[in-house]
Amino acid sequence: MNETTFFLKETATDQSIINVEHILAGMKGIEKVSVDTTDGEVKVEFDHTKISRERIAITLQQHNFNIQ
Repeated sequence: MNETTFFLKETATDQSIINVEHILAGMKGIEKVSVDTTDGEVKVEFDHTKISRERIAITLQQHNFNIQ
């Protein structure tokens, strides 16, 4: 199990948090997602044999989230 952290500008509203969680939770290999609204921190626990950090980042960007 690996863990990575992304910082997203768009995690200030409840709807955007729900969107991030929904997008990531639907991906094969994602085990846990937690979002901190105060600083836009998104922690993701994932199985590196099923998905890569790069694939997670690309998916967030494809859904119009800006990684800082």
